[in-house]
Amino acid sequence: MVNVKLKNVEELAVMRTSGKLLAMVFDYLDSVIQVGISTMDINNLAEQYIVQQLNARPASKGQYDYQYVLNTSVNHVVCHGIPADTQKLKSGDIINVDITLEQGGFIADSSKMYMIGDVLPLAKRLVEQTYEAMWQGIRAVKPGATLGDVGHAIQRHAEQQGYSVVREFCGHGIGREMHEEPQVLHYGEPGEGLVLQEGMVFTIEPMINQGKAKVKVKKDGWTVVTTDKKLSAQWEHTIAVTSDGYEVLTLRTDEQHFAEQAKAL
Repeated sequence: MVNVKLKNVEELAVMRTSGKLLAMVFDYLDSVIQVGISTMDINNLAEQYIVQQLNARPASKGQYDYQYVLNTSVNHVVCHGIPADTQKLKSGDIINVDITLEQGGFIADSSKMYMIGDVLPLAKRLVEQTYEAMWQGIRAVKPGATLGDVGHAIQRHAEQQGYSVVREFCGHGIGREMHEEPQVLHYGEPGEGLVLQEGMVFTIEPMINQGKAKVKVKKDGWTVVTTDKKLSAQWEHTIAVTSDGYEVLTLRTDEQHFAEQAKAL
């Protein structure tokens, strides 16, 4: 039996604050992530902003002995890319920046794709359609729906666009711990899996590949790459199940209009 920790009104209020702070980190990074910056600089600037400006804790640092505050996954890196001084972003790169933040005892988790300089149309399309796949999953969230409904919505959109869904990694429940139950697969069948109920909080974070779904972990034990070296993209939000649908706790300023349109559908 899956032990899902439902959040009450007071806990959700704290998680909402953590989510808003994390959205502010991305708003800040929007102005600094550009051609020539190193992925380690992104890490250091994010840590400085989280600690000094937001008075919060970068929750990834020290988790599972990880040394950094975020993951930077460039081009064919699927997830868990490690920041490095020697890795400088160049025009044409796509990069996923994945950050967690804790404030008031509760953690928020989100990631965003950045397109650096002049990005090829095929790469831009992958980034945009992965974003839409995430939102297809988010829009399936409501009490009485199932995790299979969420995964199916993501998988259906990705595969209709000619892409593949990575299956080795998934979304997860989140709260006082970074990884709680349930596991949120980004593929599945309608009506199958755990039934959603108000108070559940979890991440939706599909990893979508331009080529085959197969991935491998590099010798560093962290970095996951596509085996065919084709591009991969990922977006992530922390989602709460509400009485009548969902709330995106990590919604960023640049998404407000899109989110309103999504709610109206």
